[in-house]
Amino acid sequence: MKHRGKKKNSLKVLIIIGVLIIVGGLGYFAYNRYMMEIEKNKLHVYLIDNLKVEINTEILLNSFVKNIDNGVLLNGDNSVDTSKLGKQNLELLLKNKDDEEEKYNFDIDIVDTTKPVIEAKKERNSYVSNKVDLLDGVKVTDNSKEEIKAVVNGEYDINKAGKYNLKYEAVDSSGNKGEYDFTLSIVDDPNNRSFTTSKGFSAKVVDGVTYVDGYLIANKTYSLPNNYGNGLTWETQDAFNKMKADASSLGLGLWISSGYRSYWDQNIIYNNYVARDGQANADTYSARPGHSEHQSGLAFDLNSIDDSFTYTPEGKWVHDNCYRYGLILRYPLGKESITGYMHESWHMRYVGKELASKLYNNGDWITMEEYFGIDSKYQ
Repeated sequence: MKHRGKKKNSLKVLIIIGVLIIVGGLGYFAYNRYMMEIEKNKLHVYLIDNLKVEINTEILLNSFVKNIDNGVLLNGDNSVDTSKLGKQNLELLLKNKDDEEEKYNFDIDIVDTTKPVIEAKKERNSYVSNKVDLLDGVKVTDNSKEEIKAVVNGEYDINKAGKYNLKYEAVDSSGNKGEYDFTLSIVDDPNNRSFTTSKGFSAKVVDGVTYVDGYLIANKTYSLPNNYGNGLTWETQDAFNKMKADASSLGLGLWISSGYRSYWDQNIIYNNYVARDGQANADTYSARPGHSEHQSGLAFDLNSIDDSFTYTPEGKWVHDNCYRYGLILRYPLGKESITGYMHESWHMRYVGKELASKLYNNGDWITMEEYFGIDSKYQ
């Protein structure tokens, strides 16, 4: 009988275990159904795969959202600040199915992989010996909005005519490099060149007209084209008018006896002097055509065109005061070997008050040739 009791007990245990398994299984199944139902109604946010954005890109918050389950995005139209490189945490504001607000945070990477853009001319032109600023007019833009300057890569010789293939390069702070190929053509033209005087002043010849430190030069070395000039410049005429008015207030009379002279007028005058006195003598007091300051429109002769003017009250006053009006005594006494011309107390040249004051030299006039370090000799 003991043996039968053990069997009954074992059966009960098995039944209990079976019931527990069934109940547990039913409970597990019910729990899973419950959790699945919760998960089914839970708010889910799905982001796009690429969360990298170029710096300074205009982009909205909803651009990073691929899909939303069981909710709506409330701040999707907000702009994202992409002005700084690196990781940036963004926050989505959402409303779930229960009309409750929820927040969702994620990181994006703000990067810079874009090359700077260079805008420039494809072809640049210059003349032999002319200084050329190859960066003039070159514009560099970049999505980083930083200020970037281009550099020129390649070799060229401003003293040698030829065509040079060069390249502009610009690198941003992220190491992105933009490039732009261009050609520099250097042409040999004596009417367009640059040089430095013996005193270190920058000089350039533009279409046959020579400027030293910005001042036009016309003497025996540097000539003017035959079509240059059409009258006294406004500044020159105005300087004379003011000087004349002040002289008149002192009882002195000044007038222009010879102003602008064209190339062709000077040609006639010079050749008449050569016929009368010979070329060697004529060259001491008259300029060859193209070399006369009168053609520049910056020079004029006062009153009587002879040495007598030097000793008149007008001549003495002009000697000591013309610089106040931006005018200079162009051919001072004792400077004949420097200017190439005899002393002319009546010949005025407009240079502006700043240079005129320097050349006046407290009454001991110096010449433009001395000041700039240039010569005046026919070639």
